[in-house]
Amino acid sequence: MDKSSTQEKSSPIVVGLDIGTTKICAIVGRRSKNGKIEVLGTGKAESAGVTRGMVSNIDKTVQGIIQAVDIAGTQSNVDIKVVNVGIAGQHIKSLQHRGLITRRDLQYEISRKDIDKLVEDMYNLVMPPGEEIIHVLPQEFTVDNEPGIKDPIGMAGVRLEANFHIISGQVTAIKNIVKCVNKAGLESQELILEPLASSESVLSDEEKEAGVVLVDIGGGTTDVAIFHEGIIRHTAVIPFGGNSVTEDIREGCSVMRNIAEQLKVRFGSALAEENKENEIVCVPGLRGREPKEISVKNLAYVIQARMEEIVEHVYYEIKSSGYEKKLIAGIVITGGGAQLKHLPQLVEYVTGLDCRVGYPNEHLAKNEVLPKPVYEELQSPTFATGIGLLIKGIQKIEYNEVPVNSTIKQEKVKYSEDKRFGLFGKLLETGKRFIKDDIKDEDFLK
Repeated sequence: MDKSSTQEKSSPIVVGLDIGTTKICAIVGRRSKNGKIEVLGTGKAESAGVTRGMVSNIDKTVQGIIQAVDIAGTQSNVDIKVVNVGIAGQHIKSLQHRGLITRRDLQYEISRKDIDKLVEDMYNLVMPPGEEIIHVLPQEFTVDNEPGIKDPIGMAGVRLEANFHIISGQVTAIKNIVKCVNKAGLESQELILEPLASSESVLSDEEKEAGVVLVDIGGGTTDVAIFHEGIIRHTAVIPFGGNSVTEDIREGCSVMRNIAEQLKVRFGSALAEENKENEIVCVPGLRGREPKEISVKNLAYVIQARMEEIVEHVYYEIKSSGYEKKLIAGIVITGGGAQLKHLPQLVEYVTGLDCRVGYPNEHLAKNEVLPKPVYEELQSPTFATGIGLLIKGIQKIEYNEVPVNSTIKQEKVKYSEDKRFGLFGKLLETGKRFIKDDIKDEDFLK
């Protein structure tokens, strides 16, 4: 089966929209012929209406979304209509639940339809007032009391059970994000939890299998996701991030906020002991006042105190998940805050686990379309969530086979009925079988 020719023609164009506390970022892309992610355009705007991952000003957030999407749409020459949006914030909660169905029709093996029914049942769980389920993630399945099955499709069985990891959030916070996207003239295809998106762009399958903690240090929040045996086991959102560090520098060094941010980015370090006593930074004074001298070591002490607090919170989540002793791959830090000097050493010192910085570049195809500085900037941990949202959107379309309406302006990419059945034919060739509600068994046999 020649995969490359069909991929190039029918690869859908997807947009990831990361509405963060410090920036709003839109990334347009599709799957390239070699299976990697080809970015067609990016757009970035300042985020003035988001506080700690939650929308606090609708109008400012809408302006930021419009600006970011316009830049990305112009750069990629794509008419953007549908986006995959990230969601984070202190209101995010996760819980474990078990569900089961009893199958009546024993002639047929367990199909995708049975698993979808189990998942749909989970969405009907009674949640506390004001909360809504965002994701239902199946973990292990049990077929007729045979536990530990990862993929039961194709097996025979009467009683199908599964453990689920359920992620919920505040209805108001979810509605505010959707409202902002709709007011910007866009439609949200799916709301995706940001640490799940980041994990797609920076973690390898081997790491997820071995046991790994993803720590995404953003501007307003630090997102945590724990994986073991390839399955997500625990998620949490900590309401501190890079902006908390900037605020500490502003107060501790008595400087303006924009200067505090520059000091953090250019001279900041998470370990004070790694800096020399005699290093001094000169900061201009306000309106003709004398310049201010700040010791780089003192600056590092301020940063280290806050970063230690954030890492302690992460370590608490690791311990409460019960997987502390099973994390062979240790910790992967990503997000804008991961660029802080000496942070991996501090994480290793506090938690006793190995640590590396996660970059999203292993999923990116080499790109001659984008300007070189834009492509290089994309490889920074700052864009881990945006690229992850793009990957999640592409996976959803490939999984569900639904066409999108974000298409290149000149050549409209559409799925004809023939192509859809062609794709089903190919899936049957590879031994997979996807059963859709609107397509009956007779259609497959024709």
